[in-house]
Amino acid sequence: MSRTLVFQARWLALVACLFALPAVAQNFIVQCPQSTLLHPSPTLDSNGNWVEPAYTGPTNLAATGLGVPLVYKTNGGTIKCQQISGGDGYMTEADGNQTFMFAFGPLSGLNLIQNGQPGTVTPEVFDQPYCDPNNSAQTYVNGQPNPYAGGALGPCNLNGAVGYVPPNGYVPAVGEAYLTGNTAASTTPVGIYAVTLSNAVSGLTNLTFGAGYASPPLVNITPPPCTLGAPIPGFPTLICTQATATATLSNGSIAEVAITSPGMGYTAAVPVSFTPTTPVASIPNSDPAAIMNTGVMNGNIPAPLMAMDEDDEFFLTLTNVGMIMRPDLFEQHTVHFHGYPNASSFYDGVPDASLAINIGASFTYYYMAPDAGTYFWHCHITPPEHLQMGMVGQLFVRPRQNHAVPGASLYAVAALQQTDLRTSCPSNGESNLYNGTAGTVPGADILCSAPMPAANNTAVHTAGNKYIYNDGDGSTRYDIDVPLQMHGFDPNFHFVGMTFNPEGFSDMKDKYFLLNGRSYPDTVGVAAGSVPGWSGGIPYGTSNPDVGASAATPGTNSISTQDSDTQSRPSQPMSTLVVLSKTGGLNGAPQRAALRIADLSVSEYATLASLGIPMQVVGYNAKILRDQAGNNLYYTTNSITLGGGESLDVILDSALVPPGTYFLYTPNLDHLSNDAENFGGLMTEVVVTP
Repeated sequence: MSRTLVFQARWLALVACLFALPAVAQNFIVQCPQSTLLHPSPTLDSNGNWVEPAYTGPTNLAATGLGVPLVYKTNGGTIKCQQISGGDGYMTEADGNQTFMFAFGPLSGLNLIQNGQPGTVTPEVFDQPYCDPNNSAQTYVNGQPNPYAGGALGPCNLNGAVGYVPPNGYVPAVGEAYLTGNTAASTTPVGIYAVTLSNAVSGLTNLTFGAGYASPPLVNITPPPCTLGAPIPGFPTLICTQATATATLSNGSIAEVAITSPGMGYTAAVPVSFTPTTPVASIPNSDPAAIMNTGVMNGNIPAPLMAMDEDDEFFLTLTNVGMIMRPDLFEQHTVHFHGYPNASSFYDGVPDASLAINIGASFTYYYMAPDAGTYFWHCHITPPEHLQMGMVGQLFVRPRQNHAVPGASLYAVAALQQTDLRTSCPSNGESNLYNGTAGTVPGADILCSAPMPAANNTAVHTAGNKYIYNDGDGSTRYDIDVPLQMHGFDPNFHFVGMTFNPEGFSDMKDKYFLLNGRSYPDTVGVAAGSVPGWSGGIPYGTSNPDVGASAATPGTNSISTQDSDTQSRPSQPMSTLVVLSKTGGLNGAPQRAALRIADLSVSEYATLASLGIPMQVVGYNAKILRDQAGNNLYYTTNSITLGGGESLDVILDSALVPPGTYFLYTPNLDHLSNDAENFGGLMTEVVVTP
């Protein structure tokens, strides 16, 4: 072959390679494993849905990792996943002002988030394309068609991951062999010049680079239309021979086919097939356009709510979609779980110890769900700025005790946890470090999360009961989760941040004070008459917040903000109205609410007082209030105060008060306003119904 022909062949191969790469070489990733070494298979209910397994104590699990036999200590749990975007957006306040913010937004669990629930889901839900399955066209909620939903690619749902594309699996490559002279036909017998797999180069429609190859496959070029090894009729000096070639891979697809022997006797282009030499694999993929179209201007405040169960493995993907209102900024983002023991410092979100995510890229954080309690999370890039601008969210971990076998002694369940060194709370003796005696019973651990109760009160677990902590006595039982994020912002700081000027921190002073991103009265924004026995609310048809058109269609009760694409998106989806029924608990018992309160302000202390309904504080900074002897140190109060970075767990019990409307509010009058308005701020209502 001449140099010219060699150059042409390599140019064709390069073009083929370029056309092959976009199918698999994405910066954005959407991933949620179906199994891990610690959770090799899910626990399923009678309908085949993933569920948390019953907690029966620690057990050993034998597994093999990278060919090495391993033994793990497992306490159950399962795999949970969530995907979020990092960018900017707007929020709408009770006085009607729209405010620019840096923000995290949901890219999975969108329907859950819109209805004020955690967006954390199991792989069976996450690993489906996001779309409205009730729409015959199966589009995204904002009207875009989703080409990866339905049909042969499987189901889609409103809580699936945006940008998730079902793995292609093994797709056999198909090529076309061109003749010497780069032609598809010849009047004389010739050899093969090159193999193309690109439709753009050949103009054919059935060619593909394939996917899922683990090693280069065998290349099968169709024989010429003559008898192999014999002289070609009419050309006695030419021997009929079949062309041969080898393949080179790129990301599981065919990148290049090199002709090792051109053969002889071909008069027309012939098909080329490929035979795998090793087992093939599924190839994950993603749809960057869907991620950008949904993630840009999709910010929430608070940031998307996360909740998991103790012992879960949690995979959180952060995708940085850039700043649409500040295209001059190349802001990196991270996720930092505040006060949360990480699986590794690599996942801590502090760039000095780990890494930061650039625009146009994704990173998946890995967490082992630790001790139960209320935590929170935020971006750790220039934290004062990004927290003030809105990149703060809530997180709570549910205890193993929720999954005890019905009828089991809660004291015995707590005792099971003492057999696992990670969660044991020995309370006898001095520390081993102090007395220096090897092999003795471990000493007292003042940092352990859940000491055994001082005595067995014979409490047993009832199916459906929920607890804030692994208390061993049922004292933290509750019925309703109420995450409450206290936060504030300075609108001038946000305005300057949007108008291409550097923000000044010295003059920053919060003027809006928020519960879950809302000021009163939007904190209780639900429709009038939608709560039995309660006459408050906002009339049907009101667009801020979304209370729906009628009692039959009550809406999501979320505040939505219209974005630059004319779509209205829920930017503050979490209402803080607390509704408790005196007969709505298990077996007709009065309901109890768990207020999971976190203060994420960067400039102010926040106080929340209760009028008429007592607040029982049972946990502080994700630790049960209990001494090492097992005595509960809970206290009842009508006021709590938190600084930025602190959390409390509070129980409200409807059994202690008559039906009526009660208030949670701040006694700091400065914090009961919406900027220049004279009412609003940190206030919400507790409605107790018969």
